[in-house]
Amino acid sequence: MSLDPASLQILLSRLAGVAEEMSAVLRRAAFSPNIKERADCSAALFTAEGELLAQAENIPVHLGSMPASVLAAISRFGPGVGDDAVGPGDQIILNDPFAGGTHLNDITIVAPCFVGPSTAPRLLGWAATRAHHADVGGAAPGSLPADAIEIFAEGLRLPPVRLTPEVRAVLFANSRTPDERAGDLDAQIGANTVGVERLATFADQPLHEVLDYGERRMRAVLRDLPDGRWTFSDVVDSFGPAPDQQVETVITVAVTIAGDAITFDFTGTGPQRAGNVNAVEAVTVSSVVFTLRAGTDPTLPANGGTMRPLTVVAPPATIVNALAPAAVGAGNVEVSQRVADVCFGALAQARPGRLGAASQGTMNNLLIGNDRWVYYETLAGGQGGRSTRAGMSGVHTHMTNTRNTPVEALERAFPVRVRRLRLRQGSGGEGTHPGGEGIERDLEVLERVTLSLITERRRSAPWGADGGGPGARGENWLLPGGREADARRLPDKITMALDAGDVIRILTPGGGGWGPVIS
Repeated sequence: MSLDPASLQILLSRLAGVAEEMSAVLRRAAFSPNIKERADCSAALFTAEGELLAQAENIPVHLGSMPASVLAAISRFGPGVGDDAVGPGDQIILNDPFAGGTHLNDITIVAPCFVGPSTAPRLLGWAATRAHHADVGGAAPGSLPADAIEIFAEGLRLPPVRLTPEVRAVLFANSRTPDERAGDLDAQIGANTVGVERLATFADQPLHEVLDYGERRMRAVLRDLPDGRWTFSDVVDSFGPAPDQQVETVITVAVTIAGDAITFDFTGTGPQRAGNVNAVEAVTVSSVVFTLRAGTDPTLPANGGTMRPLTVVAPPATIVNALAPAAVGAGNVEVSQRVADVCFGALAQARPGRLGAASQGTMNNLLIGNDRWVYYETLAGGQGGRSTRAGMSGVHTHMTNTRNTPVEALERAFPVRVRRLRLRQGSGGEGTHPGGEGIERDLEVLERVTLSLITERRRSAPWGADGGGPGARGENWLLPGGREADARRLPDKITMALDAGDVIRILTPGGGGWGPVIS
């Protein structure tokens, strides 16, 4: 069966619609503000072999790395593994960064879709969801302690296992917020159930044509680009709060286009270090997938076929392919951003005058909590200016596609008070098209808590492009008791205690400007 162009587009849209429905179910059923309000979750469909079929427009760092989780589940429970193979109704859970995951907070649940008679069911594909759970144990509330040097300090680590009542009990026993974890986990299960039911209705469709179409489109895009090799480098500011972690580390990439194939080679990137600013390979791949699609043709279908012409070389034991037992909590949220920056910087040389300046380049991770509640958020900043327009202000950029938590939702859910929230005027880089502004936010805690900050671009600045100026660096401040006179600057990464009445002030970076200033 071969589809005509119109029927193929309808099939693509129908599959994407299923993924979007899964995402909607997950968000609406979730308990935590992090998922319900910020939408820190993702949903996708996969073939029986584990290739991405369709995804919701969720979190780039989730979606580009989720195929590794599905493949890990298949290798453990898929067809051909013997008596332990999955069956209808099973759900597989995992979060192990070294077995398909990203960092421990991101819990992935994978469910098989079987069709046909119960006596001889056929595996059609998989539905999968990933959600950032605000606490999975570890040394500090939020499971992202800034001072972690091994993954054991970051929480409970689950290889691919069946999601049974016993596994649920283990997960909840290791979290400071077990009721919230139960609600978010059930939301993922419900979303997968919807995905499996909807995917089964495609049993008679030629799903391979969706992937083949994606491959044809990507190869056509690459053929229109010049052959060549382009390099770009940038730095991460530090690996943690300890003195021996205060060292810049280079991330470098060489992009090679040869006909209808492309390679991103990170040889020369700095080694993994003691600290949590290390990324596993799946995170690096996710950043490459995002930048390749966004930097060439954003209308390309988001499926595994589109990525067939892509090769990623990430040397083991480096910051872009860390090996166990490295701490990797910030690799998912911070290294991913810098990988995107260097990939855009290299691609811009292949497409001169077409791509934008650097965006804020950090997720500004803020974690506050104690043994009763945990609040996690990433904060918006400035988007880089582009060749056609100024960068947007106060938005989440690149590898995070989350939303800003509404003040009302935040103050209703947690004992905190937002004292100030506004755009950071003058933080965008100058240029023909200026960079977007970061934000300023003052957050008062109303009881004693533990704070963790994991931020970047506090030393290095978001770079401008084509003659544009850099965006402003970010800043972190503590106002003890809310007193301006006692304000002191905090490092880019820190875990510390706060007393009731203390205020955390975060100034997020602006985006770089594009093009020279026009007088």
